Amino acid sequence: MEKFGFVGAYDKTDFIIYIAKILTVLGKRVIVIDSTLNQKAKYIVPVINPTKSYVTQYEDFDVAVGFVDFEEIEDYLGIEKIESLYDIALIDTDSSKVFEKFDMYTAQRNYFVTSFDLYSLKKGLEILSGLRETIKMKKVLFSRNQDREEDDYLNFLSSNYKIVWNEEIIYFPFEQGDMSTIIENQRVSRIKLKNLTPEYLNGFSMLAQEITGVSMYDLKKVYKLIEKG
Repeated sequence: MEKFGFVGAYDKTDFIIYIAKILTVLGKRVIVIDSTLNQKAKYIVPVINPTKSYVTQYEDFDVAVGFVDFEEIEDYLGIEKIESLYDIALIDTDSSKVFEKFDMYTAQRNYFVTSFDLYSLKKGLEILSGLRETIKMKKVLFSRNQDREEDDYLNFLSSNYKIVWNEEIIYFPFEQGDMSTIIENQRVSRIKLKNLTPEYLNGFSMLAQEITGVSMYDLKKVYKLIEKG
């Protein structure tokens, strides 16, 4: 099973769920693990009887809420190894301790997800400051302007941390239309991509290509399948 970490104080739940949907349509067995303090997945992913920790299915992938390591999930599911059920785990965390417990140093890739409001940025970097080992990360930046000055500021703030940044950056724009589409999808409990902007979809495409190696041609077919539902 391959692990991909999404680290930061920024709200990452929706976009991780959309990535999971894309990977599922590509034939991957996927689990999304929300190990954040706020556990937003508990509120936007439908579940009949939510408990302190649980695993539920949504849009043909599984969502785990309230667990701090793989062993807890294995105990809940009554299995010996989580690798027997899933090809890919997408782990959403805002804690360096949880990052350690899932041993994300051995992940295929870790992404630092942030916008440039000071809370998301500085709180996210506070999480990174707690890491014990030097680790390579790629930036996923929610920014309308894709401004070099913003990236330089992030590099400056993180200059003394044990982080080696990947040169490539994945951008997601701040667009009111994208947020409206996501909110509507939450309301009807469905994942649809139709009304997302090309720029927003491009961010998903870059992540999906990186995780699976899929071609852009095949991704376009995946998007059409998602729309057909």
